[in-house]
Amino acid sequence: MMAESELQQLLYSERANVYAVLDGASIKDLPQILYEKAPPNFCLFRGDLRSDMASVAPYVVGLVRNAPFTDWLLASEPGSHYGVFATSRQSIQEMRFHFRDLFIVYREDGDPMYFRFYDPRVMHAFLPTCTPDELRKFFGPIDRFIAENEDGTAYSTFRLEGEGLSQSVTKLSEEDDEGSA
Repeated sequence: MMAESELQQLLYSERANVYAVLDGASIKDLPQILYEKAPPNFCLFRGDLRSDMASVAPYVVGLVRNAPFTDWLLASEPGSHYGVFATSRQSIQEMRFHFRDLFIVYREDGDPMYFRFYDPRVMHAFLPTCTPDELRKFFGPIDRFIAENEDGTAYSTFRLEGEGLSQSVTKLSEEDDEGSA
């Protein structure tokens, strides 16, 4: 299991608000967990949703250090691809607007479709292919995105620097598990 304190240090290393964009389709009972633990959050789908749609919707969640929801999320199983983290000086309401703008993309024929940018596997594949204009639009008010790697043993930090993308990788240590083979 990854050291939660190292992940907290990575997330809270700068003076900015920390957000998670989480995938309800990957996290069982996410709306119920959000209700019970009550972090600041918004669904990225618009309008009143049926419970089956709410359960698979993406959510932006404000993460407060040492709060029940944050502790629960950071203790989650590594490699689960629950979502991505973002830091910004903007409010959660502004983040909701920004993420909703990213969430809907259009095909060449003009038909809208959902873009699952909040899946870490998608983010790792997508960001390196972006043009400078696409990066500026994608980052908007975001200082950095943080996404776990495929197996959850490291996190990539993505930043917009000048006209390009900067990526650094932080490998988190594993906690000693003395009963394992």
